[in-house]
Amino acid sequence: MALVIEGEERISAPVEKVWAALNDPDVLKESIPGCQSLEKKSDTDLAATVVLKIGPIKATFNGEVTLKNLKPPHSYTIQGEGKGGIAGFAKGGADVTLTPDGPDTTILTYAAKADVGGKIAQLGSRLITSTSKKLAGQFFSTFSEKVGNGG
Repeated sequence: MALVIEGEERISAPVEKVWAALNDPDVLKESIPGCQSLEKKSDTDLAATVVLKIGPIKATFNGEVTLKNLKPPHSYTIQGEGKGGIAGFAKGGADVTLTPDGPDTTILTYAAKADVGGKIAQLGSRLITSTSKKLAGQFFSTFSEKVGNGG
């Protein structure tokens, strides 16, 4: 089951600072809901463990995160794939674009695509879509708080 989530976040920080944070495993780990660990394997590859609760199913996903199409400091694609054992799998990616809005503000826009399978997919598209939108919203709002206003 595939879905698309789009959004925009206004961050009170210059583009270069936001770009650096988007490439910082510590900031990403703190921003990803349910992230237990995020280890940098190379400049573009990370290993992640994320615990998610979707409806009645709570699953631990072990997976890979890859950064692609890097155009510093303006855009990149973040892709991930995780396996959650009997719960199923989740994979997806987001195209993230940074646009300066004055010297100290950045508009971050994202278009994310996600695909889930296994037991999770049986929960129904409405629950999965609402949960995915909530998780994406949490990620970008937490990220914005951490990076913005000298945070």
